[in-house]
Amino acid sequence: MDNSRIKKILKSLHSGDITVGTAFDFLKYLPYEDIGFAKVDHHRTMRQGIPEVIFAKNKEPKDIIAIADSMIKRSGRLLVTRATESVYKRFGPLCRRYKKKSKFYKRSGAIKVGETDEKKSGMVAVLCAGTSDIPIAEEALVTASFLGSKVEMIADIGVAGLHRVLDAKKMFSQARVLIIVAGMEGALPSVIGGMTDKPIIAVPTSVGYGTSLKGLTALFSMLNSCVPGIAVMNIDNGFGAGVLAHKINTL
Repeated sequence: MDNSRIKKILKSLHSGDITVGTAFDFLKYLPYEDIGFAKVDHHRTMRQGIPEVIFAKNKEPKDIIAIADSMIKRSGRLLVTRATESVYKRFGPLCRRYKKKSKFYKRSGAIKVGETDEKKSGMVAVLCAGTSDIPIAEEALVTASFLGSKVEMIADIGVAGLHRVLDAKKMFSQARVLIIVAGMEGALPSVIGGMTDKPIIAVPTSVGYGTSLKGLTALFSMLNSCVPGIAVMNIDNGFGAGVLAHKINTL
């Protein structure tokens, strides 16, 4: 449950539009709701500024839907990461029940239900080295957008063709923060870091041939960048990058 929804409940109570009992029903599940197999953290937005998000991988579909039901009921919106299309299809009845629109991002496996009531602010630029890195870049983009940031993405500007980076400079110069997603040797954050004063969040991906070591080579490259001040996420962690970028963008 986000701050704007709680304020709306309290204003409705103050104006007499709802009863004390109705307001209590909305608020009684703070800080969390125990649904047996999970404890849904409805208080997280108030505490951290970021709502709880469902990580769908390795979860049973029926459990995902049960958690989603609890969250949509309280906050009216939801983000799921690493879901399959078969899981998304199960959201149809749930969204119809609450009259919510949903969208599935097939490449990243993200599911978005509902929209933020707040006006989107600033701009986060997501820069993607190769088209194989797009699933992780999309996860970062969807996350930052869901949280309330304006987001733009430019894909396929890897260091094998530096002229493409130069062509993208005008766009990323207008952003408040950059998310740079790259696999292979993970060189793109260092290249762009030498061209901009913007905060950079680097995301290594597990894309690459044998000695990429499932993303370790890109991770080590980014951690050892000679450009100071680059923040580095875990391998394939587009979600974490989207959260951090949004926090920086809305400071």
